[in-house]
Amino acid sequence: MKKKILAALAVVPLVALLAGCAGASGGSSDTADSSDKVVKIGVVNAGDAYWADYTKAAADEGITVKIVSFSDYPQPNPALTEGEIDLNQFQHIVYLADYNVSAKEDLTPIGSTAIYPLGLYSTKVKDVAEIKKDDTVVVPNDNSNQARALLILQSAKLITLKSGGSIFSDLSDIDTEKSKVQVKALEAALIPTSLPDVAAAVINNDFVAKAGLSLDDAIAKDDPSDPNALPYVNVFAARAEDKDNKTYQKLVEIFQNTKAVQDGVLKVSGGTAVLLKTPAADLQKSLAKVEKETAAQK
Repeated sequence: MKKKILAALAVVPLVALLAGCAGASGGSSDTADSSDKVVKIGVVNAGDAYWADYTKAAADEGITVKIVSFSDYPQPNPALTEGEIDLNQFQHIVYLADYNVSAKEDLTPIGSTAIYPLGLYSTKVKDVAEIKKDDTVVVPNDNSNQARALLILQSAKLITLKSGGSIFSDLSDIDTEKSKVQVKALEAALIPTSLPDVAAAVINNDFVAKAGLSLDDAIAKDDPSDPNALPYVNVFAARAEDKDNKTYQKLVEIFQNTKAVQDGVLKVSGGTAVLLKTPAADLQKSLAKVEKETAAQK
C-alpha cells in the first residue's frame, strides 16, 4: 500500500509570517562565522520566555541572534532553504526527513534540543478505560504526527494497526474490526476547538494550552525514552553547506548548556520535555535512515 507522507509536523492554515522575516539574508559558512553577523533563527511560538534568555546568553558569547517567529509549521523550512533565515528550531527528524524528500532539499540537523511526549487529551473522560466502543478520537492530519498519534492509540488499546505500527502508519492501517474507537484526522490547529465534540484527541504540544488544558492532563502519551524515539528528537536545522559552521554549533551549545534556557523549555513543556545533547553525527545518521525509508514510501 502506497503511503503519502506530508511535509508537515502539524499542518495549520497558512498565514503570513510575523514581522522580522522579510528581508532576512542567508549566509555561507564563511560569512556566518563572523562575530558581527546577525544569526536569524526561525521558530514557532517565539513568545516562549526562554527565547529571550537564549538571545541574551548568545549575546554574552558575542553572537547576535534574532528570533524570527512563524505562525505555522510548514513555513520555517522553506524559509531556511531560501536563505531568509540561517537556522530553524521547531521540528523533529521525521518531519525534517519528509520535507527534504518531498522538496528535494538537504537541510540537516546540527544539534538536539529535546524530545516531547505526545499526549491524548479529553474533556469528557479522566481515563482511557472510560472511552466507549465506537467513540470518536481525533488525531492530527499530517502524517509525521499522525503515525505517532496512532501508535499512542494502539498502546492505549484503543485501536489495532494492521502493520503493527511504524513511523509511516496512517488511517488506512487501522484494523477497524479489531479497534475500539473510530479515528478521524483534522488539522492540528483545529483539534483544540474540536475536543468538546469528541471523546478524546491527540493534540500537538504547542496547541494544548489553546484547548484550556495543561500537558499534565494527558490521559495517555508515548514514551520518549524508547531508543526507537530518536526520529522524534527536536533539532536545530541548517542548510547542508553550513553544518560545520562554528558559530551555529556554538549556538547549539548555548541552548543546551544555559540553565535559564533549559529551565524555560521544561517550564513550557509542563516538565514533560526530555532534554538532550545527542551528537550531531547521530542525528544526521538517523535523518539519512528516515529519509531513505520515507522515499521508499512515496
